[in-house]
Amino acid sequence: MSTSTVTAPVAAARVSSSWTFWGRMLVLPYLVVFVVFVLYPVGYGLWLARDPDSYRRLVADPIFLRTAINTIIFLVVAINVKMAVALGLSGFFVQSRWWISILAAIFILPWAVPSIPTILSVRFMLNPEWGVINSTYFRLTGLDGPNWLNDPTLALSFSMLMHIWKSLPFWTLILVAGRLAIPAEQYEAASVDGATRWQKFRFITWPAMRSLYLTSVILSMIWTLGDFNSVYLLTGGGPADLTHVLATLGIRYLRLDQIDLAMASIVVSLPLVLPLVYFMMKRLSK
Repeated sequence: MSTSTVTAPVAAARVSSSWTFWGRMLVLPYLVVFVVFVLYPVGYGLWLARDPDSYRRLVADPIFLRTAINTIIFLVVAINVKMAVALGLSGFFVQSRWWISILAAIFILPWAVPSIPTILSVRFMLNPEWGVINSTYFRLTGLDGPNWLNDPTLALSFSMLMHIWKSLPFWTLILVAGRLAIPAEQYEAASVDGATRWQKFRFITWPAMRSLYLTSVILSMIWTLGDFNSVYLLTGGGPADLTHVLATLGIRYLRLDQIDLAMASIVVSLPLVLPLVYFMMKRLSK
């Protein structure tokens, strides 16, 4: 047997071993970050929320019931309005006209700019004394404007509007991409057959985009459950802690030095999040 035939498998084994070693070394930083910043905080939070008495005290708190109702309202109203408007706008922005491209660039700005200064700017605009909205209203009518964020219904409504305005461009772009994937020949054939716009949407657009739309709704629900900024930066959970959602309730308990209740308020949202994650992964697997 020649030397070359003996050394070739040995060299191949050394190269394979070297690639395996460096592969493990490159994955190691990710594993360290995952353990330190994900696995440990989640495990520690579950450990702090392990006492069943924490959940009894949490449910007994009247603010928790109001928070649960606010969260459901936020999910039902904000997501449905946002996705329905995004679906409609996607039909507008899919048109190939130069001025629509300019509008699309302006339209995407709310999603592109940072959340904190944007939401704080809106909060300043809604200030009842020196905010630009009430100042303009006073100059036009001579009357004082309402205290927008002092009414729980108005405050929660503005939080939902803030969430819709901030995330609408992203979901619109997702649905625009879905519309662009539909062959133009289908619309041309429908036009030849005399189909109306509604018939084109019903029989061509919606069947092709239904899966994408439903997947986007599920993903949007997961992200909305964790939306902290839209409520906390705009209303702070006020007035009188009446506009909290599950994503912001933990801060209230942290301020009251009730860490166990803060962790419990996060854990109770898992029955909402985990089924959504399951359905999301199931749809993506298809």
